[in-house]
Amino acid sequence: MNKNLKLILLASIITACQHQKAIQPAEEITLLPYPETTKGDIADNYFGTEVADPYRWLENDTAAETKAWVTEQNKVTHAYLEQIPFREAIYKRLERLWNYEKFSAPFTEGNYTYFYKNDGLQNQSVLYRQRGNDGDVEVFLDPNKFSEDGTTSLAGLAFSRDGSLVAYQLSEGGSDWRKVVIIRAEDKTMVGDTLVDVKFSGLAWRGNEGFYYSSYEKPDEGSALSGITDQHQLFFHELESPQSEDKLIFGGATTPRRYIGGYLTEDEQFLVITAANTTSGGELYIQDLSKPGSPIVNVVDNFEKDHSIIDNDGDKLFIYTNLDAPNGKIVTVGADNPKPENWVDLIPETENVLNPGTGGGKIFANYLKDATSMVQQYDRSGTLERTIELPDVGSAGGFGAKMEDKELYYSFTSYVYPSTIFKYDIASGKSELYRASGVDFDPTKYESKQVFYTSKDGTKVPMIITHKKGIVLDGSNPTLLYGYGGFNISLRPSFSTSNIILLEQGGVYAVANLRGGGEYGEKWHLAGTKLQKQNVFDDFIAAAEYLIDEGYTSSEKLGVAGGSNGGLLVGAVMTQRPELFKVALPAVGVLDMLRYHKFTAGAGWAFDYGTADDNEEMFNYLHTYSPYHALKAGTAYPATMVTTADHDDRVVPAHSFKFAARLQEYHTGPNPVLIRIETKAGHGAGKPTAMIIAEQADKWAFLFQNTGTAYSE
Repeated sequence: MNKNLKLILLASIITACQHQKAIQPAEEITLLPYPETTKGDIADNYFGTEVADPYRWLENDTAAETKAWVTEQNKVTHAYLEQIPFREAIYKRLERLWNYEKFSAPFTEGNYTYFYKNDGLQNQSVLYRQRGNDGDVEVFLDPNKFSEDGTTSLAGLAFSRDGSLVAYQLSEGGSDWRKVVIIRAEDKTMVGDTLVDVKFSGLAWRGNEGFYYSSYEKPDEGSALSGITDQHQLFFHELESPQSEDKLIFGGATTPRRYIGGYLTEDEQFLVITAANTTSGGELYIQDLSKPGSPIVNVVDNFEKDHSIIDNDGDKLFIYTNLDAPNGKIVTVGADNPKPENWVDLIPETENVLNPGTGGGKIFANYLKDATSMVQQYDRSGTLERTIELPDVGSAGGFGAKMEDKELYYSFTSYVYPSTIFKYDIASGKSELYRASGVDFDPTKYESKQVFYTSKDGTKVPMIITHKKGIVLDGSNPTLLYGYGGFNISLRPSFSTSNIILLEQGGVYAVANLRGGGEYGEKWHLAGTKLQKQNVFDDFIAAAEYLIDEGYTSSEKLGVAGGSNGGLLVGAVMTQRPELFKVALPAVGVLDMLRYHKFTAGAGWAFDYGTADDNEEMFNYLHTYSPYHALKAGTAYPATMVTTADHDDRVVPAHSFKFAARLQEYHTGPNPVLIRIETKAGHGAGKPTAMIIAEQADKWAFLFQNTGTAYSE
């Protein structure tokens, strides 16, 4: 071997070693004393049982005392995180990973084609447009200019049918309360005043006259982020008229419903109104807008099942429903007599869960088959035309388009398949790559497989496990187990840029499809609700035990994570089996199950949870697993980092505040139990990129530090 070649090889080896430099966890981290949290003398009586609630005062999130407590808790948390040796390296790696151009699928409105794009590290994606498909590209809306710190986001928009007008929603600080701005698309000039105090709403244009939207009466000053929002109302806003003159269409005191939505069929013949009191099941109404003075007609008069009108041919309605079909089906009926007894099956129920879309005169049946996508194309007579060939096993979404469209765009992703956009020709069924992801990730180095494990009661539960190829199953791999298990929500395979941090370090990422979700339809959902909620926790615990028994990890290397209802999941399992996990990451969680229904729209979650006011049996059940109440003094809990945000008006931060306060009081042992409280952020939607990267860096740093995992640069 000649001298030059030896030098080149030596330089390559040195470079590789430098690149693989391992930063070890800190041998010892100084944990500041936890803030002394005042305990109040307050208790509630439930069916003769006194339940103390000493941290009730933390529910007042606007009080000076609460704000001071938040400040002190963040000091402790950030002082701990700053001592983790590889925290900064993880942050920089995440910045590099995030820094690539990201695009949405294009969509056409009027004479323009629109698409979203993020240059890489922009806090919010920018909406661009071009005339036709080859005109000059220009910025249409740049949410990064809505606020200096990027915490005001674009939270939805709707164009009038001819594309000449657009109404868009703004969320400030992540709040669910929105403002609505109306502009002319051509020159972006504002039309009329900005609407305020809009919440849980779509925007549905009726011609160019105006649009329908939904909202509640805003709570009193000082309680907007925590006050109960109970009676939803559907309004019609006439263009250029003051909001005070908006016409009440449905809801309010005359027809009190907790959730009301309004949308139009594509031809704008029918206004469709959905009305519900919980997150599952609801009424269905229509109004024929082609006939002036037409009444609102009830289609379904109970709250037991889910229904939506997905399309129409004149007076013929196409309805998705799970009435007498737990996995969902599509029926047709005439608008003149649309009651369920007149429904005719068009696409019958199958063994797989249905999520339909329409476009180009076709119906796209997007089925969930063992938590992954299978998409079939039907004509409007219910004849199967083809099963669409997808790129791999994973999740496909976006099978929707306008009636006259000849093509549509769909996205495909999995845990090892970065989100990719495909163009689909509706007539031929051919897919072609439209835009690949630019993320720095080589899927060939990783594998993702589905397993079925056995839960406590013998139920088979699916879980997808993802890791680098060739890892040794000796129990030494740092692992994060993620779950949700509620509200009929399905966890489909989806690529996460953040998870690259774990995977490239030889870690394991596992997602369990627990009962309470929608992976196997209504029966699967109901099996994890109310007095069967423990099934969800048992499923998650069994998933952890499977990962340990099969050698993927050990209790000392295992972390668990979940957000919102998933935060409840993590809180419940860490209190029931604290020895099973080394790290717990409950995010924006529902953690006080006796009082959740007393804040914002929480009462609407009663279908899944039940409430402590229902009856003594329900109270006892909730009291037993409620994470805030299940904590026991003198117990060694996992290293825990609770995360929440001060503007979360979905799951109010009081849940996390009270849980963290009691956890710090009761916990024994060396594991840190911290709370990380984001300011000017909400439940998660619209969070700026910089805030997301910082939060994810802290999460991985905390996991690696407390599982004794080195980080290789």
